[in-house]
Amino acid sequence: MSAGPSHRALAGAPAVNSPVVGAADYSAIDTMRDGRNVEIRALKPSDEAALLSAISRTSDRSMYRRFFGVKRDFSPKEVAFFLNVDFVAHVALVAELDEAAGPIIVGGGRYVVAEPGTAELAFAVTDAYQGKGLGTSLLRHLTKLARARGIRDFAADVLPENFAMLTLFERSGLPLSRISSRGVVHVILSLS
Repeated sequence: MSAGPSHRALAGAPAVNSPVVGAADYSAIDTMRDGRNVEIRALKPSDEAALLSAISRTSDRSMYRRFFGVKRDFSPKEVAFFLNVDFVAHVALVAELDEAAGPIIVGGGRYVVAEPGTAELAFAVTDAYQGKGLGTSLLRHLTKLARARGIRDFAADVLPENFAMLTLFERSGLPLSRISSRGVVHVILSLS
């Protein structure tokens, strides 16, 4: 995501400077394609170690698709951006599974309000859990929260070779438009 959050109020929507009720405490249980339950919940600042662990379990290829470059190290400013969401103009959810050693984060999604009515959208899922429906779950829950905020559109930049993400958007049931430019597919999903 490249644009920063906007703090202008959306017409007919809750004021942008107030959180969606319950968003910071959001939690839901979904079932993955393999039948296992996964918790989709609000990201917390205390998730730093779990997020870093998820990154360590994510391939260079997946990191490239998410950040348009292989990214393994994050500056303190980037870490603060990813962890300190306000659940107003920046909403982040994680997918957490119970494993034998305890709960682990296996994916996440977020949106950042770019301008009134539009939010930039991004996802990442660790390689071992790709193809199990986590992206679909994360998109569904982020859409629910965004609609409550009055957001009309999600925007996402996707590499053309990221067929899984493009397919996720195409199968989402949300009206979609795509524009390809300079090696990137710009996708707009309508939430209304």
